[in-house]
Amino acid sequence: MTPHPDTLTAPDDDGRSTLRTERRLAHPPSRVWEALTRPAPLARWFPVEVSVDPRPGGRIDFTSPGESAPGSTGTVTDAREPDLLAFTWGEDGLRFEIAPDGEGSLLTLSHTFGDRYGAASFAAGWHLRLGALARLLDGAEPPAGNDPGDELHEEYLAAFGLDRGTVDTTADGWRIRLERQLVRPEDEVWAELAAGSTPLLGGPAPRGFTTGQSPPGRITGLRPPRLLSYITTPAGEVRWRLAEGTGHGPRLILTQTGPATAPPEPVLAAWEARVAALAARLRRR
Repeated sequence: MTPHPDTLTAPDDDGRSTLRTERRLAHPPSRVWEALTRPAPLARWFPVEVSVDPRPGGRIDFTSPGESAPGSTGTVTDAREPDLLAFTWGEDGLRFEIAPDGEGSLLTLSHTFGDRYGAASFAAGWHLRLGALARLLDGAEPPAGNDPGDELHEEYLAAFGLDRGTVDTTADGWRIRLERQLVRPEDEVWAELAAGSTPLLGGPAPRGFTTGQSPPGRITGLRPPRLLSYITTPAGEVRWRLAEGTGHGPRLILTQTGPATAPPEPVLAAWEARVAALAARLRRR
């Protein structure tokens, strides 16, 4: 499945990015507006159950599958029938713009959020759900569930450059950081990294946590299946952490420090390749 040419903006001054995606729909704006605002069609394509008062200042309730009451609420920030609906969802902002396009419509969704490294999950999810909207309008049965699949997630991740790390200068040298959303449970990630071994505090780091550029020294921090850190050469520390992610799996946050006398670029390239290989193996599980 190939993702649409969606775009992701750089973070603004508040650290928020905007995902922008478009869909051409073979139906007039009035039909699309109904599917965005009426409970019955909304329940068949939106990721959660929604009840909305489509006027500026109106309330919107979100109820996740399996819940009997709204888990969160939002506020309609802009509404103009039949071409604009915008509202908040938690800390995120969603804006649906509907423009005439021949005999149909061009639907543009802008999703603004603070979790930039969750963008691939958001894009893959909207890819699935906007496809469900198109099928619903065409009179077909939308797909059930909200899982867009691992491959689509990874395609968006690469398209947005979220498979790349960064290097920052520190007082003592440099610090590499690589953050990546994974698509398997943390226990499976840890098992893949440990490869059958049992890491011990003070012992050597298992090979899966290393690269040829970052040979393992003694383990300095250990909290399976969430954390492992170890001393490496040239003088520095590698730290693997699995944190809460966007629901597809844990968020990997990998850092390494090093001295100014050693170039960080080969180290970062090795980690990018190492994490890409890890993600590929997890997808095959």
